Amino acid sequence: MKKPLGTKARTGESCPESGVWKVVGTPSTTAPISKGNRMPPYNGQAVTWELTQYA
Repeated sequence: MKKPLGTKARTGESCPESGVWKVVGTPSTTAPISKGNRMPPYNGQAVTWELTQYA
């Protein structure tokens, strides 16, 4: 079963669902991240990512 859009994950956690993830806050970016990969940092900092679109 897919995780709902809006699911959040922090830098360093295992990605819970493959798709397009967006950094919560400003500045922001989006990145395609595959399930099981580590959530990356952004601008050298730990951030919260939000699932915006399924892969």
